[in-house]
Amino acid sequence: MGERNETAVSEFILLGFSSLSGKLKIFLFLVLLFIYIITVMGNTLIIFLVWMDQRLHSPMYFFIGNLSFLEIWFTSVTSLKLMLSFLSVRTTISFCGCMAQSFFYFALGATELAFLVVMSFDRYVAICHPLQYTSVMKQRLCIQLVLATWVGGFMVMSLRMLLISKLRFCGPNVINHFFCDNTPLFQLSCTDTRGIRRVDSILISALVLGSLCLTMLSYMNILFAVLRMPMAPSRQKAFATCGSHLTSLAIAYGSCIVLYARPSGNSSLEVNKGVAVLNTVVYPFLNPFIYSLRNRAVKLALRETIRLGTAKWFP
Repeated sequence: MGERNETAVSEFILLGFSSLSGKLKIFLFLVLLFIYIITVMGNTLIIFLVWMDQRLHSPMYFFIGNLSFLEIWFTSVTSLKLMLSFLSVRTTISFCGCMAQSFFYFALGATELAFLVVMSFDRYVAICHPLQYTSVMKQRLCIQLVLATWVGGFMVMSLRMLLISKLRFCGPNVINHFFCDNTPLFQLSCTDTRGIRRVDSILISALVLGSLCLTMLSYMNILFAVLRMPMAPSRQKAFATCGSHLTSLAIAYGSCIVLYARPSGNSSLEVNKGVAVLNTVVYPFLNPFIYSLRNRAVKLALRETIRLGTAKWFP
């Protein structure tokens, strides 16, 4: 077969978790549907509260609002097909749909990693340099940081998609996953993928490990600053906040490292599918509770919103 830019495959079959029994599939569909609804509602509620309540018009909540917006799209990119796979005997996705899903999954993922760096920097300035916080984290800088994360994440993954677009698929077309991840796509390509695999691995590993180092650098400085605090209640409050954040980071970076920042020869597609559920379903579900809904200011804003809404509709 000659070196052509066309593809003989017009659609892919997503196996997902096809080996599971029918009753278990129905149960998992209901669980995932519940998680998805709560994820979308929770993140939408955070966006609404940050937009409407003046008390939440601060850099930290501005970043959290953007992260919530991102999480809605990030989980939707994969969760909808995953839920459909539990109800369908045969789940398919078009070639263009597969490429689009792969692009948005990795672009939103890269943007999220950048947001975690930005948010850790915001907490570093707030805790380690509280007197300079308002002068450093000005509105203009916050907007610039948010734009940089969105534009940067999508631009980097656009370059990656240029490499992926050079792959040819001549058959078979069965993807042993619930979405168009890179490893099963590489395995199905009838092109020599060694060079593209290497570049893809280096790019994603650099993003994951680089953002992890920057994030942990901020939290290490925060930890030292907290330990120097004279009052025990202040230390306990800071540790509680940072502890929940670090739990979220452990899930995010742990799953990314298992999926993309280790040698491909050591990865199993069955293990990858399980870890991918943690990354695409569980992590977006937990984020609203970790970053916002447990926060005192957000609770006050929510109570006030409910009170005003009740007074409006039931005077």
